Amino acid sequence: MSKYQAAVRKKQRELVLMYPFVLLGKIAGHLFRLKTRHRHFLFFPSADIGGSIKVNADITACIANEKPLIIFSKKPRNNKFLPLFQQEGVRIIDLHKYIDNKLYHFVNFFFRGVLASWINRAEHPVVFGGESLFFYKIIPHVKKGTKRIELCHLNTWFPFSLGFIDDMDQRIFSTPKIKRDVERQYTASRLPQTYYDRLLFIDNKIDIPALQPMNDRLPLQVLFVGRGAPQKRVHLIAAIAKELHRKGAAVHFSFVGDVEAIIPPEVAACCTLHGQITDAAALHREYQQADVLILTSAYEGLPLVVMDMMARGKVVLSTNVDGIPDYITDKENGLLITETTEPGIVKQGVQLLEWLIRHPEERRRIGDNAYTYTQSHFSKEVFDKAYRQLLL
Repeated sequence: MSKYQAAVRKKQRELVLMYPFVLLGKIAGHLFRLKTRHRHFLFFPSADIGGSIKVNADITACIANEKPLIIFSKKPRNNKFLPLFQQEGVRIIDLHKYIDNKLYHFVNFFFRGVLASWINRAEHPVVFGGESLFFYKIIPHVKKGTKRIELCHLNTWFPFSLGFIDDMDQRIFSTPKIKRDVERQYTASRLPQTYYDRLLFIDNKIDIPALQPMNDRLPLQVLFVGRGAPQKRVHLIAAIAKELHRKGAAVHFSFVGDVEAIIPPEVAACCTLHGQITDAAALHREYQQADVLILTSAYEGLPLVVMDMMARGKVVLSTNVDGIPDYITDKENGLLITETTEPGIVKQGVQLLEWLIRHPEERRRIGDNAYTYTQSHFSKEVFDKAYRQLLL
């Protein structure tokens, strides 16, 4: 039995067991109808700060004139992105108090029926899930003809979502790498071409400011932005900074994020440690003041900071991992570290930064190419057009 067959059978068993509660919810949804009319039903986890949540807000903004209904299903940690969703015409229902509780999981089943009843009363409904587990729980219960679309930023849920792929008309991926991951999953399960035809890649969007020409100043300003997670391998950036400082190179490193414990004291003494910056304007000032963004991650999709720095005509210097080479072409719109061992990464990182110091004209050329790339891939116009074609 393939993993796909096992996942489908598991889903079918669960549908049978929960049927009485779902049926009761459908009856309640018929008796207690929505007082507002909607065709678009958007299922999101919460309004917490985060890249995927920002994309959910961007999608909401692009179809706000259609008056969608948003369903939040997870207990929020901070809800600081809530104002991004509170737009004219958009209605929000936060159900996390009722459905995000394992002790009363039958209530979750009940609300699946309620929401399915509301969706099924709409004409030509569209159900969209942005990194929402509750979305998968809803789609088996909606009527035939409902357009069901999923957005994936991570491959974390692929084993779980495999059982629901027959219930989805379109699966969107925010990086080509994530799309390739699901294609490999389909190949392992020997699924027919019709399943692959439902897969679509759409880039995220960012605000693209007017390009300010890069100057030839020294020292070269190198910036890291991110978490201090092991994946990021910040200790390699610290080693690069240490070696360049030892050689007396005209370069200065700045770090944004919870990385203080990772940076050795002798490196911290010659760098700037900003800690975490939560104010967007302050963070964007750091982007603008930098010349180079450096990443030495073991794996990456496409961090928003990469997009933001490219949109400012900056040079992105990154390890050649996962989704990064889908966007960065070495010596064209960025620089790639191709070494894979940690000593090799440090050595090549030092060499590439020294090359940028010696060749300011290359910094300008690569930065200009990066800016041009963002205009054709990450603009609001490109993003909105793609999602409106799918959702309307």
